Amino acid sequence: VEVVESGGGLVQAGGSLRLSCALSGRVFATYAMGWFRQAPGKEREFVAAVSRGGGNTDYADSVKGRFAISRDKDTLYLQMNSLKSEDTAVYYCAADQNWYALVSGTRVESWGKGAQVTVSS
Repeated sequence: VEVVESGGGLVQAGGSLRLSCALSGRVFATYAMGWFRQAPGKEREFVAAVSRGGGNTDYADSVKGRFAISRDKDTLYLQMNSLKSEDTAVYYCAADQNWYALVSGTRVESWGKGAQVTVSS
């Protein structure tokens, strides 16, 4: 499946941004969805994930209380509040039909191309 992100951009520290993500085809409901990020010079890391039905969510400790992941019938969202300079990274939408594989990062079936988020201090 094709994964397409939108949103991102430049924001001052303390501000907010929202990322969106969609899947091609009528398969969105069958996938657990998540967000990962990669900062310059660092490895890609898990940010947040939501189960197929939206009932389960998981967050990296670094974003708990500031970021919120959600989904509706055809779109995934990541609401990012109280942004910090260390949140600057390329954010990738990820899809896999296995929740545990997605959250652990051990397997991701499909990746988006990434959306740049830059937080200025």
